[in-house]
Amino acid sequence: MSRQRRNFSAKFKSDLVIELLKGEKDLNTLATENNIQPNLLRNWKKEFLSNAAVVFDDKREENLKEKLAEERKEKAEYAKKVGQLTMQVDWLKKKSEEVVGPDYESKFSPKPFDD
Repeated sequence: MSRQRRNFSAKFKSDLVIELLKGEKDLNTLATENNIQPNLLRNWKKEFLSNAAVVFDDKREENLKEKLAEERKEKAEYAKKVGQLTMQVDWLKKKSEEVVGPDYESKFSPKPFDD
């Protein structure tokens, strides 16, 4: 039997790490109370402290704006490609109708298997 992996929210992790940093309870007590391994809590604390400087980073907003602009550009390119492909499909349908006839779809659709 395999054990299902638990997922913890960022809020839960940060609340536990902050409680640990306050020093009111030690690592083992917090881990036991929350039914998690002490090493897991230790890793969360390490990650929390290593990323703490990001909160005060002035470039954070600038990076988000750049990322948003990049995503908008990518979305516009996808929309352009969808439009182009739609035009090609419409053109192919029109040409197929001219060459094969108005019921061209029925000539190319798969036929059911006979049992």
